[in-house]
Amino acid sequence: MDPDETARVDDDTAWFDDLFAAHAGAVHRYLVRRLPTGGAEAEDLAADVLATAWRRRADVPRGAELPWLYRTAGFVLANHRRKARPTPVAVVPEVPDDVDPAALAVDDDRVRAVLARLSPRDRQVLLLVAWDGVGGDGLAQVLGVSRGGADAALSRARARLRAAWDAEAAADDGTGEDDAAGEGDAAAQAGAR
Repeated sequence: MDPDETARVDDDTAWFDDLFAAHAGAVHRYLVRRLPTGGAEAEDLAADVLATAWRRRADVPRGAELPWLYRTAGFVLANHRRKARPTPVAVVPEVPDDVDPAALAVDDDRVRAVLARLSPRDRQVLLLVAWDGVGGDGLAQVLGVSRGGADAALSRARARLRAAWDAEAAADDGTGEDDAAGEGDAAAQAGAR
């Protein structure tokens, strides 16, 4: 190997070591939160993501590695799901990350029920922002859209989350729209008497 090639390999290896140290844990957590089995599957898929980063190291944008890794993890996860048996949307990992409040929310049946009411795209947007800390330009890169498109997707997802949360609360309280309409009719009839 000539000296220039040796230096390039050393630079690539140092870059990958830094990438791994900085982002391997975040990629693993990203996958654990999106897999019903978590653990071993997430480790294998995280290894696939990082192997892809190594193979495509020239394509990984410097300074925006984590959004690129999240986007790649999304593709790896989608391929994994196509190969696997269908998993119910409502299944969310039960294993919390130490004291991570976002992961502790997974234990809440109501949170899982509300997330299950959302489209996969809305869930992806909300989880990237709330659990993975991606926002702004990083969110746009992960989604493969413009910054304005990412902001709009986040705004719509938040609105749908609020509606789903309210619908879940109404279902839990037994005050769905039909019940509320019935109460209004009863009140109107009582007032007419």
